[in-house]
Amino acid sequence: MTVISAMKYLRFLVVAIFFLLPISADAAMYKPFEVSGWIPYWRAATGTADVLPNLDKLTEVNPFVYTLKSDGTLLDNGKLDEEPWLTLRAQAKKKNVRFIPTVMTSNSELLHALLSNKKARIALEDRIAALVKEKGFDGIDIDFEGKKAATRDYFSTFLKGLYLRMPKHWVMCTIEARTPVADRYYGTTPPPDAALYANDLKAINKYCDRVRIMAYDQQGIDLKLATQYASSSQLYAPVSDPAWVEKAIKLAAKDVSKKKLMIGIPTYGYEFSVTVYAGPEYIYDSLWTFNPGYAVPIAAELGIMPYRAPWGEMAFSYALTSSSSALRVPVGEGIHGLATALSATAFADTYNSNLSFRYMVWPDAQSVRDKIALAKKLGVRGVSIFKIDGGEDPGIWDVLR
Repeated sequence: MTVISAMKYLRFLVVAIFFLLPISADAAMYKPFEVSGWIPYWRAATGTADVLPNLDKLTEVNPFVYTLKSDGTLLDNGKLDEEPWLTLRAQAKKKNVRFIPTVMTSNSELLHALLSNKKARIALEDRIAALVKEKGFDGIDIDFEGKKAATRDYFSTFLKGLYLRMPKHWVMCTIEARTPVADRYYGTTPPPDAALYANDLKAINKYCDRVRIMAYDQQGIDLKLATQYASSSQLYAPVSDPAWVEKAIKLAAKDVSKKKLMIGIPTYGYEFSVTVYAGPEYIYDSLWTFNPGYAVPIAAELGIMPYRAPWGEMAFSYALTSSSSALRVPVGEGIHGLATALSATAFADTYNSNLSFRYMVWPDAQSVRDKIALAKKLGVRGVSIFKIDGGEDPGIWDVLR
């Protein structure tokens, strides 16, 4: 055999072996970068009004409407058979955008009772699969939060049952983000159950077509990052720090295919009551969540300029009426968003005392852009926006374009 014929034969073998190899499900399903978004039933009118002119920027919409009742039946809080959902669904179909409602509960006792009981679990699998087929949905999004570690295997069995019942429909799974144990308990001794989780990521990877990581509500869960900021006397109360998100996604990617992973991106913020002690030491008390449209008018009324926090979200501090007399904060337009916090810190240090102020933190279009860039850098399937309700920074639509 000549050298040329030998090379041709080798090339033939390589090509033949390639086509004989089984094609993975991930490879077969792979598409360009995806963007999904949850629309909460309590803001159905404004949420759908926001989404309709922007459907071309989305791959999937998730009406956040179904919740689990105590008997295992589903409650449609959003009345999906009525407007404005009917119009949204029709337009989504026309634009080839998946329409996949969410079933949600955070009742850990209910979840364990339902899923650990074989008869109740099978009934729930049948009920959800029948709903999807009867209503003609593209699939279902399972958002079962707050599960016990004891529920782990039962949940996996439930997902398997659902997956087998819906071979032609999408099974989406929305789960909590995990922080690496060493970072979550940085500087402390991790408890014995630190690595016991309620989600079996390998099973979730097997039975879920997409896995959305709720990479938000971070606050102080990453003690390593919190300690780094505290050591430089900086405020640190993020809704979602990209540095933390990257850790959580890399951890999840050890067991879940990146082609299934979606990074959850928040559009809401938090207001904190912050007490500063000499040192300085900051103690954060989370008060409530809000949409950006709530924070911006407050800043404008007080003449405060919100600033971009080091982790990329917008923020500003302001004085409570009871503590304002002790704070030397400039009066007038253009007050820097950190002025109140710095003044309170100076007071606590000078008098070896403490003082409280308010701190508002929220994501905007730029921070959403940063998360999308992170998702592309990490090579995951896409991002999932929580929530789209008319109250998010309208600039996100230009980012998603």
